[in-house]
Amino acid sequence: MPLSEYEQRVLEQLERDLGSDPKLGSAMARGSRPRGLYVWAGIGVVAGLGIVVTGAVTQMMIVGVAGFAVMLAAAMWAVLAPRPSASAPAAKASGSGTHRRKSDKGFMSRVEERFDKRREQGDL
Repeated sequence: MPLSEYEQRVLEQLERDLGSDPKLGSAMARGSRPRGLYVWAGIGVVAGLGIVVTGAVTQMMIVGVAGFAVMLAAAMWAVLAPRPSASAPAAKASGSGTHRRKSDKGFMSRVEERFDKRREQGDL
């Protein structure tokens, strides 16, 4: 079912607004965190839990608090660790960094190209 003219205008306005937001662009350009980070954080949480249980068994409150601190620190480290930028590997791979391959285009430009192709073919 094709979009009405009003819906098309609203969609185009949303696309323009999203493209002009620099914070959103930088957030979307960030890469994902490496899996090893989550593995080590999980090990830290499990170790902290073990320290909490040890503190509970020995009835030493300071050990339990220390275990909780270890668990909290490991979880916060996983959540708040900086993400690598997605553009860094692409710049290293291209050498000069001035030439961009077709696969390095932004997400919105690829979506727009696909949308235009579908519109030209009459699929919409």
